[in-house]
Amino acid sequence: MRAKRLLPTKIAPAGYEAVRGVESYIRRCGLKPGLIELVKMRASQINGCAFCLDMHSKAARKAGETEQRLYLLDAWRESPIYTPAERAALAWTESLTRIGDTHASDADYEALRAHFSDKEIIDLTILIGLINVWNRLAIGLRFEHEADHAEAVA
Repeated sequence: MRAKRLLPTKIAPAGYEAVRGVESYIRRCGLKPGLIELVKMRASQINGCAFCLDMHSKAARKAGETEQRLYLLDAWRESPIYTPAERAALAWTESLTRIGDTHASDADYEALRAHFSDKEIIDLTILIGLINVWNRLAIGLRFEHEADHAEAVA
């Protein structure tokens, strides 16, 4: 990992490991890997985090996501290729990522209840908080993603 500002793994390793511990929980909590990556990508799109978008687009492909679903994620409301459960999770992602504007609307919360158990709702909420923490670390400290050589601009 490279950062233009500060590198948390060197300066605050215990804090960084605590965040990684939450990441480890999310990976084991039972949420589908593809859904986890869609949520992470959507929050990262909203926040404008290139480092996380690079990482999670690759992870989403490994989890079986198609290019079409990744390309259309920013317009998920207009596309029929997302399931009702994914739509509820993406709405909740937007609601919590933009919490200052939405205040976690009752409508977005109620939409979750038709598709997710109470534990899954808690896990989704933790996941959304987690990716927002990662976005703030990456953007605030200017993490740099690797550039694929064929795609790098001179």
